Amino acid sequence: MKIGIFGGSFNPPHKMHKKIAKVLIKKGYVDKVIFVPTGMKYEYKTNLISNEKRVDMLSLMIEKEKNMAISKYELQQKPIYTYETLKHFKKKYKDDEIYFICGTDNLSYIDKWKNGQEILKNYKILVIKRKTDEVESLLKKYRQYRQNIIVTKVKEKTISSTKIRTYLKQNNSLKARVYIDRKIYNYIKENHLYEEKKGSVYHVIKSY
Repeated sequence: MKIGIFGGSFNPPHKMHKKIAKVLIKKGYVDKVIFVPTGMKYEYKTNLISNEKRVDMLSLMIEKEKNMAISKYELQQKPIYTYETLKHFKKKYKDDEIYFICGTDNLSYIDKWKNGQEILKNYKILVIKRKTDEVESLLKKYRQYRQNIIVTKVKEKTISSTKIRTYLKQNNSLKARVYIDRKIYNYIKENHLYEEKKGSVYHVIKSY
């Protein structure tokens, strides 16, 4: 079995996250996708909501998908690096192939990550192209690892979680609902996530 590891903050998870997974499975790049939310101890993510709520939203997103799952491996009381996560899954699924799902924005500096060369050397990387990135220049940059880099035919529509959070804070439900599933939107509303506060009063986000 080919297993794709899809890491991210998922703060919140949006429609493109799910679409990428579905297309990778449909086109045969992988047989299964495991979503791995980043832990709150990761130093570069300072605005994450709780681990529990992000997992809840991911669960709502994939509840009817048989070939998708969630791992809480990175939700530890210490920072977990990507190379550690991939090692974990390689050990757990000894008889399967582990693929790392990676956007070209992250691929552009993966060599600067903790043990990034180890990732490039030991794992297949499924590259999701972004409009503003030049794939050919990255393939030249990592030519010694070219056999491990697979440029997929997944067409990604850029969706920014930061922008979604801004819409939610502004109580702009029409724009927010374009990018996130109904169940996730309603979960956000019911749990008062990403809302602006004025004193002790919440701005209410309407469900639909």
